[in-house]
Amino acid sequence: MGSVKFGLRASWGILKLLCTVVFLPVILIGMVLGGLIHIAFPLLLIGGVIALAASHSAR
Repeated sequence: MGSVKFGLRASWGILKLLCTVVFLPVILIGMVLGGLIHIAFPLLLIGGVIALAASHSAR
């Protein structure tokens, strides 16, 4: 049972990393190229604020 829990935690960590490093920038770039900068820019700001808050709370 312990190895299953470890496997789920590891896969969740990898998925979070992929979403923040790969998928979010690709989606935002696609939105800008598609002419949706008025939606992409606020999403970028919100993501930046959340990342900043998370990095300060981890200390």
